Parts: sequence; C-alpha cells; structure tokens
Amino acid sequence: MIQELLMAAAGAAAATAVYAGAAARVVKQYERGVVFRFGRLRGEVRKPGFTMIVPGVERLHKVNMQIVTMPVPAQEGITRDNVTVRVDAVVYFKVVDAAEALVSVEDYKFAVSQMAQTSLRSIIGKSDLDDLLSNREKLNQGLELMLDSPAIGWGVQIDRVEIKDVSLPETMKRSMARQAEADRERRARLINADAELQASKKLAEAARQMADTPSALQLRLLQTVMAVAAEKNSTLVLPIPVELLRFLERAAPEQHPHAHPHAQTPAPVVPPLGDAYLAGRADAQDAIEDLTGTSVEPAPHENGG
Repeated sequence: MIQELLMAAAGAAAATAVYAGAAARVVKQYERGVVFRFGRLRGEVRKPGFTMIVPGVERLHKVNMQIVTMPVPAQEGITRDNVTVRVDAVVYFKVVDAAEALVSVEDYKFAVSQMAQTSLRSIIGKSDLDDLLSNREKLNQGLELMLDSPAIGWGVQIDRVEIKDVSLPETMKRSMARQAEADRERRARLINADAELQASKKLAEAARQMADTPSALQLRLLQTVMAVAAEKNSTLVLPIPVELLRFLERAAPEQHPHAHPHAQTPAPVVPPLGDAYLAGRADAQDAIEDLTGTSVEPAPHENGG
C-alpha cells in the first residue's frame, strides 16, 4: 500500500514537472510577450521576466522592442529638374505596441521596408538636385513624416530616417565640377580686384602724405635700396625720380630741323614755263635745222615735259 502511494506521488511529481516545463516561459528585458488563447488575443502583454501559459491552449509570441536599423535599397528616380539619380537611405524604428505589431500587419518589418522605398521614390520626384545634395535635413524630416503616418497604426514608431548617399551620372559630375571651378575663379577675381582697390586707396593716401613731406620720399627711396642690397645681389638698381627726367627734358635746347640727321632734303622747285623759255627753244630748233637740213624734234625737257 505504501509502495503504491509512493509510486503515485512520484508519478504526480513527474507530471507536474513536465507540465511546469511546458508552461514556463521567460521574457527578456528587451522583449514583450503576446499570448493567444485558442487563436484569440489574451488581455495583457506579458512583461519581462518569468511567466506561465497553459500548454496546448495558449501560445506566447515574443516581440523585440529594440530599435531596428533597416537599410533602404538604392532607388533610381528623376528629380523635379530632370536629373536621374540613385538614392539610398536607412530607417530607424521600434515597436511600441507589441499586440498591434502582431495583429494589425502580417510582417511589420517587411511593411516598413516597402513603405520606405515608396516614400523615397516620392521624395526624389518632388525634390530638386540641389535639395538632395545640400538640404538633406528637410528631406529626412519629410521622409519621417511619410513613414510615421501609416506605421503608427501598426504599433511601430519611426525613430529616424537618414539619406545615406546620392549617386549622380558621370556627365552631371563633370558639369558640376566645371561650375564649381568657374565659381571659385570668379570669387578669386573679385577678391583680387578688391585687394587692388584697397591697395590703390592706401597708395593714394601715402602719396598725399609724401607730397606734404618731401623728405619722406627720400627715406622711402633709401629703404628700397636697403631692401635690394640685403639680397646680396651683384647689381644695385637705383631708381631715378620722374621729376628729374622732366627737368632735363625741359632744359634740352631745341634743334633746327635741317640739323637732324634724318631730315629730308626739300625737292627742287621747277620754274614755270614763260615766253623767254619758249623763244629760246624756237631759236635752238632753227639752228639745228640749218646744220642738218632736216627738222629734228628735240627731246622733251625733264621738268618741262
């Protein structure tokens, strides 16, 4: 009798141990447990720690509450200013309602991924290229709002959205490089022109100061000579004041035009043909006819024609 009681007690203990092993569950600190009884959601979500369920009747689903980092595949699109780009991003989200994440959507991770890709394509089509390159913070906020609206109904909260990289065609990269180079050259010329303007103002002020004090010009000349001599040059450049050259030019005597070595000799003046010239020519023609017996026309005069 006692042996039968001991065997019954041992069997009950073994059954209790098996039941406890099947019913015992441990929920980790970063998880929440959702219990379904015969397929229906059971009241409260199980918190972290040790918990029990009814084996064969209830089923416990653990939901990770940590922030999930999900990369969004690169999406090709055409911007508002007709530039083809490839943009990829990353989404940070977490589950805030474990029951809604299991009941409202089949796979909340896949749903968030597809929604992120669709929203990224929409953002590309609504934005300019300059916004994608320089105004990413505003685009990130727009993406976060577009994702957070449907995700809140799935028990998911979008923590942050970041655009990682924007890939441009090679032709567009070369065009942007030429534009940047031209802009930098323009700024360099403006800076150089501004420096020249400031230098000219300072030089004009220094010239007025030296005009009031003539000895300052001599001191400046001596400083220039010392600066040149400090370089250990074999040649010493000594500037001559312009006023001295002008004084020598005014003091030089004026020369006669005929004394100049390259002056041109005036052409001889041919006197006009008068009556005396014509009479002398007629007498000469008669004398020639007497000697030869025939009429000979003399050669025309060089200047008379």
